[in-house]
This record gives sequence, structure tokens and C-alpha cells, in this order.
Amino acid sequence: MFETEERRPLTVTELNEEVRSTLERDFSNVWLEGEIVNFSEPSSGHWYFTLSDGSSVIKAACFKGSNWRIRFRPFDGLLVRVRGKVSVYGARGEYQIVVESLEPVGDGALKVAFDQIKEKLRAEGLFAEEHKRSLPFLPKRVGVVTSPTGAAIHDIINVLSRRTHTVDIVLIPAQVQGDIAPKSIRDGILLANEFNEAASQKDRLDVLIVGRGGGSAEDLAAFNEERLARTIFESEIPVISAVGHEIDVSISDFVADARAATPSAAAELVAQREDDLLERIRGFEERTYALLMMRINEGEVRLNSLSETGAFRDFPERIRRLSEINERMAASLSSSADSMLSEAKQRVTLLEQRLSPVRLMADVESRKDRLANLHERSSIAIASFCRMLTDALKNEAGKLHALSPLNVLQRGYSITRTAEGRIVNDAHEIRQNDRLNIRLARGKIEAEVLSKEDGD
Repeated sequence: MFETEERRPLTVTELNEEVRSTLERDFSNVWLEGEIVNFSEPSSGHWYFTLSDGSSVIKAACFKGSNWRIRFRPFDGLLVRVRGKVSVYGARGEYQIVVESLEPVGDGALKVAFDQIKEKLRAEGLFAEEHKRSLPFLPKRVGVVTSPTGAAIHDIINVLSRRTHTVDIVLIPAQVQGDIAPKSIRDGILLANEFNEAASQKDRLDVLIVGRGGGSAEDLAAFNEERLARTIFESEIPVISAVGHEIDVSISDFVADARAATPSAAAELVAQREDDLLERIRGFEERTYALLMMRINEGEVRLNSLSETGAFRDFPERIRRLSEINERMAASLSSSADSMLSEAKQRVTLLEQRLSPVRLMADVESRKDRLANLHERSSIAIASFCRMLTDALKNEAGKLHALSPLNVLQRGYSITRTAEGRIVNDAHEIRQNDRLNIRLARGKIEAEVLSKEDGD
């Protein structure tokens, strides 16, 4: 008689564990392609969905530890390719694929993520024109959030150093590529705004350039991150987005206050306002010169007309009449020139307050000298003709010549200014050890107040 050996039965849990171990060993790295159905995302942050190929389905789970690396949010109907391991959910005895990576079939993950974020932020109004601020007219300090070793910062420095000498560049180093790049760029923007809150008015950053040079779509993906877009939108400092090349478009371009095709173009945008102002100064100079030349030519025509009337029958009377004509002409020319010089000084003073004092002062002095030379040439022309007529006319021409503002300096006078450029008229306005700038007829002197004696 044969004895039948009894075997202990397995529990359901033991069976599920055996099946799970076998599946995870034999199907540890599986690629599947199918359509997402019944996608859900509970508060745990895990993703659950079903993959279907039209004939069969399989449950899928993508846990929070893996889905944070996926650049887009899946949705029902999306055809995807997933990679993971086949396992068993023991509590229900269901087999499933645990997803470790997921990408769309057709459009890439970056494109899907880009479109999703773009539509979401557009619906919230982050791209609206009413939220965009104007760039400052003449920025003094420009912050640049980019890699300290990349091509972008070198391009920006080259353009600004060539186009302007009045802008300071403040580099805020950031990673612009890789998984940590979005956070690094966000931190740079936040740091710039925190600096402005604590800095004095003259030290604050007027505008931020955020960007990098060209690269692949993967290289530029950091600038499509949603949290970075919100940080740019919330920045108190106006932001210029300058990412990649002209054909590259990023989410940061839509949300920034201004978009530049390249980092070099962003620098050109910053320097453009100064070029416009200098062009206006050049136009003013040309119009002033043309007006003075017209007045001089008119005077020459009138004087030539008088000289061609024939011999003087009544020489003393002619001398008197010519003297009167000369006086009127001298008064008119002097008044016009003085008025123009006064207007020019007022406009230049306003411009000095908005440009670099050193650079603009040199430019203005040059133009003032040219205007003074034109004034002097008109006086010399009239004086030359008057000397041919009478010694009396010479005296009148000498008086006209004496009206030149530079002659005051030639007689030993000087113009004293404080270090801030304010003219000193009273000893009460300065203190001991103050630094002064003294303008002579030829050249300047920088001095320090050793002592002073106040006037009555």
C-alpha cells in the first residue's frame, strides 16, 4: 500500500509573492506602447492609469519618486511608450507594470510639456501685455543671470563695452543646463530682487538679462519650467529673456517684460536708449550750427550791400549810419548767440543728470567750445570790416568780442564746482576737506579745501 505524501497548501499571499518575484525577475526592464486610459493623480503624488492597445489592457503605476523626472503631465488618450518592470499588486492579485520612464509617441515629451505649461500660464494671464513693464530709459546697472563660463556673458560684455561706457554689469552666476538649472536660475532672480530691496538707489539693478547661448531643445529646457516662469513674472526688476538663437522660443520669452533673440541682442536693447539720446544731442548741435551760420551769412550780405553803394559823399554821416547798423547787428548776433548758448546750457544740464558726468561733460565742453568759436568768428568778421571804415567801428567790434563767455576766464577768473558738479557762489556752501573742481580758461584743477573764510 502506497502512502500519499501530503503537501502544505500555499496561502494566497505566498502565491502572489511567488508570482511577483518571478515576474520582476523575468520582466525587470520592459518597454510597452499603448494609449493612456483612466489617468488619476491622488494626493499622494503617484500616477495611476491603464495602458491599452485596443485589444488588451494592463494596469500601470508611476510612483512619485519616478514621475518628478517626467517633464509633462500625462492625460487620457495620449499614446505613450513606457519602460518599467512587471509586478503584482498583492492586495488584489492584479499584475501591473511599475513605470520608471514615460514619453509620448510622436511629439516629444519636451514639446508636450511646453504646450501644457504655455497654455496654462496663458490662461492665467501671465503673458498679458498689461503686466509687462517698460525697460528703464538709461539703465546704469544691469544684472545678468547666466553661466559665468558660457558664451552669453562674454557676448553681453563685448556689446555693452563697445556701445556704452555708462552701464555697470553685475553677473549673478547660475547653472543654465541640467536638472538643477531651473532652481539655480530662480535663485539668481530672487537674489537680485533681495539685493535691490536692501541696496541704495544708486546701487540698485535697473534691469535683468536672463538667458544663455544656443543649444539643443534639451539644453534649453530649463527656461520652459513653470516655477521659473512664475519667478520671472513676480520679479520687481524688469526682465529681458535672451535664450538661445533667434529661432529658439522658450516659456521665459512669453512671460518676461521683453524678449531678445540672443544674449547679444539683449545687450543691444539695453544700450539702444543711450544711442537715441546721443543722436538727439547731435541733431541739436547741427540745428544750432545751421542757425548761427544763417545769421552770419545774413550779416555778411547786408554789409556787402552797403559797401557796394559807391563813394561816400558824406563820410562822417556814413560813418555814423554804419556805426548804428553795426551796433544793431552786433546786438542781434550777441543776443541770439547768448540766447542759444543759454538754452544749450540748460538742456545740457538736464542731460548731465541722466548720463555719465565724466563722459557727457567732455562732450558738452567740446560743443560749447564750438559754439563759442562760431560766436567769436562772427565777431571777428564784423570787426575786420569795421576796421576798414573807422577806428570807432573797431571799438564797437572790440566790445562785441568782449562779450564772449570764455573771455571772462581769460581775464583770470575761474568757475568752481563741488564734486557733485554744483557751482560754488558762497563759502557757506562748502566745508573743510571738501573736494572742488576748478575750471580755468585752459584746463581744470582738482583741489581740497584746507580752510575757508565765510563772507559777510
